[in-house]
Amino acid sequence: MLVQENSPWYRSLPALLLASVLLPPLGLILLWSNPKADKQAKLVGSLCIALLGAGYLYLFIGTGFTSGMFVRNPEADAHYSALERHRAQQREAAPGAAPEAAAPAVEPVADKVEAAPAVAGNAAPAAAKSSPAVWTDFRGPGRAGLYSGGDIRTEWPSEGLPALWRQPSGGGHASFVIGDGLAFTIEQRRRQEVVAAYALQNGREMWTHAWDAEFVESTGDGPRATPTLDENRLYALGAKGDLRCLQAKSGKLIWSRNILSDNQAQNLQWGMAASPLVVDDKVIVCPGGTSGRSVVAYNKMTGEPIWRSLNDRASYTSPMLVTLGGVRHILVVSETRMLGLSPDNGSLLWEHPWSNSSGINCSQPIVIGDNRVFISSGYGKGAAVVELSRADKGFTSRTVWENVSMKNKFNPSVYHDGHVYGLDEGILTCLDVSNGERKWKAGRYGYGQVLLASGHLIVTTDKGEVVLVKATPEKHVEVAKFQAIEGKTWNYPAIADGRLLVRNATEMACYNLAN
Repeated sequence: MLVQENSPWYRSLPALLLASVLLPPLGLILLWSNPKADKQAKLVGSLCIALLGAGYLYLFIGTGFTSGMFVRNPEADAHYSALERHRAQQREAAPGAAPEAAAPAVEPVADKVEAAPAVAGNAAPAAAKSSPAVWTDFRGPGRAGLYSGGDIRTEWPSEGLPALWRQPSGGGHASFVIGDGLAFTIEQRRRQEVVAAYALQNGREMWTHAWDAEFVESTGDGPRATPTLDENRLYALGAKGDLRCLQAKSGKLIWSRNILSDNQAQNLQWGMAASPLVVDDKVIVCPGGTSGRSVVAYNKMTGEPIWRSLNDRASYTSPMLVTLGGVRHILVVSETRMLGLSPDNGSLLWEHPWSNSSGINCSQPIVIGDNRVFISSGYGKGAAVVELSRADKGFTSRTVWENVSMKNKFNPSVYHDGHVYGLDEGILTCLDVSNGERKWKAGRYGYGQVLLASGHLIVTTDKGEVVLVKATPEKHVEVAKFQAIEGKTWNYPAIADGRLLVRNATEMACYNLAN
C-alpha cells in the first residue's frame, strides 16, 4: 500500500499525486520517505513518477520549447560544421579578400546610402539614388513590401529563375538588407549571434561580427529581427535584445546596447523580432519596458538615449516611419493597440485598440491613403481599415470596416491599386480596401511571405518555393513556381538590382529576377 489511514496530510495519496505531477522529484522523496509504503508499491510508484518526469524533460527541454534551456541537436551541429567548412573554403579560394571586423570604436562614417522615405498614400517608395542595389529595411524601403527598382522578369523558365549563387546559412528568421553591393543578415551559429555581410554578386562572405547569445524555442532558434542599413551603418538586433551599430563596409563595432536590460523589459516568448528603425538622428526600437520605456529612441551615432515613451508590452511588428494627415508618424503596433508617435520626442499622437485572444500581433500595418491604415492579425482576429482625422491635440481614429476575411499571422500583406494581397492563414487572398470585400481566395502557400514587383506578387512559400502570381482582383493567376531553397522558410525575401534573395535557417540563395 502507498498510504494508510491516520497518516500525516503530506503522506496522503492526494498530496503524493499532486507532488508527483507538479514536481516529480518531490513525489519520489515523499514516496520513499513513507515508512508505511511497502517495497512493491514504492517500485511501481517510482516507475510511474520517472516516466512522468521523462515526459516533462522531453517536452520542455528535448524539443527546445523553452528559451532558457538547450539540448544541442546533433543535426544542428552537423549543419554548423558544414557551414564552417564552406566559409573556410571561400576564404581559401580568395585569401585576403575579406576584411575582418576591427576593434570597437565610435566615429562618424561617410554617407553612402540614402535613408528610406516615409510611406504616404498609394505611392511606392522610391529607391535610393546613390546605388541601383538598395533594400535598406525590413520589407524594403518604407517597410511596405514593394520593389520599385525596375521591371522584373515575369516570364520564368520552367525550371525556375537562374540561380546566381546558393550556399549554407546560419539559423534564425531574419531577412536581408542590401546596399553598395553587399547583402547583410543576422544568423545563429552555434552559441553566437552573427551579423554577416555577403557580396551580392557571388555570395562570398565579406565580414562577420559575432557575440555570445543563443535564443532557443520550438518555432526555430536564432535571431528574428532583420538588420537596418542607414548610410554606412548597419543596426542589428539580436533575439535577446543586443543592439549593435556596425560599419557596413567592415563590420567594425561603433556602439552596442542591450535594449531589454536598458529598459527593464522582459523578453517576448518568441524573442525580439522588431527591426530597428532609423529616423533622422535616431534609431527607434521597441523593448516593451514599463515606466515609459516601451518605445525608445537612441542616438544613431553614439547609442545614447534620446527619448523613451509608453508602457505597452511589445509585439513582434517593426516600427515604421509614415506620413498620415500630412504629419510624420512613427507607426507602432503593441500587444493591444496601434498608435502613432512623434519622431521628435515620442509623444503619443493617436491610438486605436487592436488585440486578439492570444495577445499576439506580428504583421506589419500598411498605409493605404493619406489618412488610412490597413491592419491585420491572426489568431482569429482578421483585418480592418482605420481612418485618422485631425483633432486639437493630434488625431482621432475610427474603424472604416473590420472583418475576418484576411488574417495575416506573421505574414504582412502588400497594397496595389486599391487592393491588398496577403496570406489569410496560409491561403493567398485579395481584398478591396474600400469596403473589405474579398475578391478571391486561392493558392495554399502556407506561412510564407509576399512582395509586390511589376504588378505581380512574389510569394515565398513556407516550404522554400518561389511563386509568381498576377496582382489582379479579377482572379488568382499563378504564373510560375519553382523550388528555391529546401526546408521551412519563414524569412522574408529581398530584392535589389534585379536580384532576389531568399534564406531560411539552413540555406540562402540569390536568383536573377532582372527583365
